Amino acid sequence: MTTNTQIADVLDEIGDLLEFQGTNAFRIRAYRNGARAIRELPEPISAMAERGDDLTKLAGIGKSVAEKCHELIDTGELKQLVELRKQVPHSVLDLLRVPGMGPKKAAMLFNELKIKDLDELKEACEQGRVRALKGFGEKTEQQILAGIEVAAAANTRMLWADADDVARSLLAHLKAVKSIQRMELAGSYRRGKETVGDLDILVVADDHQPVMDRFGAYEDLATVIGRGETKMSIRLKNGFQVDLRVVPAESFGAALQYFTGSKEHNVVLRGRARQQGLKINEYGIFDVSSGKEVYLGGAEERDIYDQLKLPLFPPEMRENRREFEWAEQGELPRLIELGDIRGDLHMHTTATDGKASLREMIEAARSRGLQYIAITDHSQRVSMARGLDPQRLRDQWAEIDDLNEELDGKFLVLKGIECDILEKGGMDLPDDVLEEADWVLASVHYGQQQSRKQITERILGAVENPHVDCIAHPTGRLVNRREPYEVDLDSVLHAAKEHGKWMELNASPERLDLHDVNCAAAQNLGIPIVISTDAHSVLGLDQMRYGVLQARRGGLRKEDVANTRTAKDFLKLLRSRN
Repeated sequence: MTTNTQIADVLDEIGDLLEFQGTNAFRIRAYRNGARAIRELPEPISAMAERGDDLTKLAGIGKSVAEKCHELIDTGELKQLVELRKQVPHSVLDLLRVPGMGPKKAAMLFNELKIKDLDELKEACEQGRVRALKGFGEKTEQQILAGIEVAAAANTRMLWADADDVARSLLAHLKAVKSIQRMELAGSYRRGKETVGDLDILVVADDHQPVMDRFGAYEDLATVIGRGETKMSIRLKNGFQVDLRVVPAESFGAALQYFTGSKEHNVVLRGRARQQGLKINEYGIFDVSSGKEVYLGGAEERDIYDQLKLPLFPPEMRENRREFEWAEQGELPRLIELGDIRGDLHMHTTATDGKASLREMIEAARSRGLQYIAITDHSQRVSMARGLDPQRLRDQWAEIDDLNEELDGKFLVLKGIECDILEKGGMDLPDDVLEEADWVLASVHYGQQQSRKQITERILGAVENPHVDCIAHPTGRLVNRREPYEVDLDSVLHAAKEHGKWMELNASPERLDLHDVNCAAAQNLGIPIVISTDAHSVLGLDQMRYGVLQARRGGLRKEDVANTRTAKDFLKLLRSRN
């Protein structure tokens, strides 16, 4: 069965190729919107198609995209994509992954210099050939060289959310094997890293061969890299590697701990073990003080940590940052969980670039057990998203007032706005408008190439504005696509602490901004964090789990996150910041 991720990847690739060719922007946007909608679906679109569901009823999917989905599901390929790939080599799309490289520049490199991949681009930059093209220059050439590494990394590591789709599909595929007794995923996936280089699957099974055979029959398999008695490695059609190991039941916990990592965490564990006359490996924990190996345990992960008199660290914590310090102090934090979240404070509706109406977003949030939300459509500077001017914004707020009356205290909708921080500094909407809001997010969308000093001063200006509550996606990064803009985040965090402002952890899997280390820095200063989805559709509300996973990696507890509070307590905290 073709997965949602695979279909979305195809639609994104068509969008990339059409953009490269300079096709009409509306056509490109249709494919982008379709890909985004499909990634967010809670069930396989192939199952919906097989049931005969009308795919055009799904938000973001028009007639043309629906037809492409049916063709992919029925035939496994797309004629349009085959033709486009003949016209533009697939490797050329890697050029678009270089930060700041738009389709026009990429097309010029391909047409003028015949550059087809990142290696050729790097060579052309080092030889000074790129700067000779109109509109490039030496500075642009140096920026491209610096960005090639980012683009190359995007080809080797997958977003955690995409890896999760692959992982779920593989586990569902393998569960058909009756001899499997236990099965878990390990590695950076289990630790919740925002990108994943490969997948590690550990299995306990009475009979190895059916497991290996089933693994080798996975529908998205491209090639078998190697197969032995207890280990098998495959490469998927998207280039992703998956390793499967069959381990003895008495070693399963030890193997799970060992292959979960991180390397840095495990180095500390092995050092502690040596100091106690013990030895740890993927087979178990052993007493070696007598010169012989005496097995002490390993069927469960807890066996390893218990022998070392350590707590069972949550996987997200195993990075050798502060977990051992916390353990020594007996203060291992209880990390936040998805069920702790009570509200979502960043989302968009059809008033700007969202795909669902105000009422639809409210009903979807209520159905997910939330108690409150903030509607934060874009301000007027974001013209491409039909950003709201003061009058349209006040009209929306009047509608929210009416809805709150209708809801009669059963659910709370905050009158919010995602207000741009202008390139020249200052806010995109007048203070008298922002003063009327319940919740104001300040964000940078334009001028991201400005100097560190300029961007920092812009954000500091927003922090000092009395009507701003929170800084949204504070570093502007897009994972695997765009590095953070130059900003003195330490100064921003200290200013936020001084002025009583909060920081957002944007849960979109492409943002996850703040990243985990910055979350810990904000926590250390006592700055409340808000985990919000930045949902542009009903299904976008389900992105909250990615933000919670990132928060756990940052060591955040329930009490560190403002929107774990009830509506009443949240409002009390919000009002107290002034």
